Amino acid sequence: MSILEQIEKTGDIKNVAPQDYEALAAEIRRFLITKVSRTGGHLASNLGTVELTMALHTVFDPPHDKLIFDVGHQSYTHKLLTGRKDGFDTLRTYGGMSGFPKSAESDCDVFDTGHSSTSISAGLGLAQARALSGEDYAVVCVIGDGSMTGGLAFEALNNAGQVKGNFIIVINDNDKSIGDNVGGMSSTFQNLRTAPRYNRMKQKVKRSLDKIPTVGGVMVRHIGRAKEAVKQILLPNMYFESMGLTYLGPIDGHDMKALIHTLRNARRLDRPVVVHVVTQKGKGYSFAEQDPERFHGIGPFDVQTGRCLEPKKRTYTDEIADGMLRLGAASHKVCAITAAMAYGTGLIPFQKAFPDRFFDVGIAEQHAVAFAAGLAKGGYKPYVCIYSTFLQRAYDQIVHDAALQKLPVTFLIDRAGLVGSDGPTHHGMQDAGFLQTVPGLTLLAPRDGTELQAMLDYSLTFDGPLAIRYPRGEVPEAAAEEERAPLAYGKAEILQQGSSVAILAAGHLVENARKALPLLEQAGIHATLVNARFLKPFDTELLRRLSADHELIAVLEENNRSGGLGEHVADFCEQELLPCRVLDLSPDDAFYPQGDMAHLYRDLGWLPEQICERILRQRERGNA
Repeated sequence: MSILEQIEKTGDIKNVAPQDYEALAAEIRRFLITKVSRTGGHLASNLGTVELTMALHTVFDPPHDKLIFDVGHQSYTHKLLTGRKDGFDTLRTYGGMSGFPKSAESDCDVFDTGHSSTSISAGLGLAQARALSGEDYAVVCVIGDGSMTGGLAFEALNNAGQVKGNFIIVINDNDKSIGDNVGGMSSTFQNLRTAPRYNRMKQKVKRSLDKIPTVGGVMVRHIGRAKEAVKQILLPNMYFESMGLTYLGPIDGHDMKALIHTLRNARRLDRPVVVHVVTQKGKGYSFAEQDPERFHGIGPFDVQTGRCLEPKKRTYTDEIADGMLRLGAASHKVCAITAAMAYGTGLIPFQKAFPDRFFDVGIAEQHAVAFAAGLAKGGYKPYVCIYSTFLQRAYDQIVHDAALQKLPVTFLIDRAGLVGSDGPTHHGMQDAGFLQTVPGLTLLAPRDGTELQAMLDYSLTFDGPLAIRYPRGEVPEAAAEEERAPLAYGKAEILQQGSSVAILAAGHLVENARKALPLLEQAGIHATLVNARFLKPFDTELLRRLSADHELIAVLEENNRSGGLGEHVADFCEQELLPCRVLDLSPDDAFYPQGDMAHLYRDLGWLPEQICERILRQRERGNA
């Protein structure tokens, strides 16, 4: 029986002999590579934290002790060590095990995470709750150096020095977030990792003491105190210690003996502690070591070659990559901004072509938007490329810094709508709703790649804040001969003229609505199909015309109901006393699970046959 097979529940790792740690780490890596190659998932980050997670479970006792993993995409080993080995066959699938910590899944997942930079704040809250309740448990936050570029982490650190009692922040330093880290904090960690004078002095003292045969060994064991003194002399501006946090490190994150020793020392201290651990992202799998960005989040792949098994299809992000290159060439005023997601948002080609106009600000969405507003004030045309789920973090800056001043900042909102296997922390089901509330902001949604390119062209000369939301995944094929109405401000496009029933669809769901048309024809309804194009402002003139000979207008948009297009259309028709009923096909306000898109669309009633059925049912109610 392998060592890993003997770990069936939380705490079993404590029965593993120290001489078997290296073998167990190798088994865990083989297990993760094999399982993720079949289901897809976050691989490189998990391979880099195997020993660190083993050490945490050796020193601490979850769920009594609270382990919080920032973002949580590095928690696979934690799941293995807490009795969820069998769950990896369903990792990130519909109804299966989450790829992130989930308290509903295990009491060892003390805090649900999915976004970066939240762990220290949550951990401080738990530490304060511990003090108020008079309880005794450890609180450990594991945060990557990439997540330390987020403003929320700085806010928490500013507060952390005031904690009473033990509180441990483990910084997993692999010099990466998804791609390379940027900015001053990254430089700080680089200095701490290398610190040539400090490291040379440490090695020189150790070599000198080793030459003393009778007392050298004893002195080496007690070198820690002297090492701290040297650190204060040579690194007087230590960032963490200046904030009231005891700093331990840097520690080799793949050395179990050093990790266990340091974590035990950290636990003994009755004050907040930072443990700086240096790891290698993708460790143990050469393809992930060489290309950690691609293996950060990857679909099924061939273990022997590292090649993805799913055929490469053209995506909306590919369209953005081409479109931004075109805009950058068309105008020297075009700038691209990303919050540590250059690869994910398709900006790598722009970065290579126009490096002086490309800005990666780190995991700092608020700063990204305010920075873009400053660029716009300076006469440039900034494009802020952010996933929908992360854009919500910058709502105040969208309102206060961009919209209030009517600045020409364009927001390219990737992964708008459902995103599949990443689940509820990453679905982009709120952006259309909260952007509808921003005065003066224009919001568009393309139905395919051709229309996305047209909207990018439109944005180039648009004088004001504008957002384009588009989904994750492949673009539908567009008929080359298809005639398209030119983009006009606030105007929709009629794709099929009918009567009695109209479907007003937005974005990617236009394709589902189009497939529902022949099903409605079979039921005797020749429906009108409208491509909304503009979600804000929507085409009120067209609604007035449709209401004259359509008894029912169905609205289809990939966004939660509150604040969405359907709600606004229904309100407009009611206020204008238009003689038609509105069927809002948007889902209830809820957080939706992970899973493949077909399952999720079925749950939400968005498959073509369901759209047809819901329209027929609503029509029957109206005729009753």
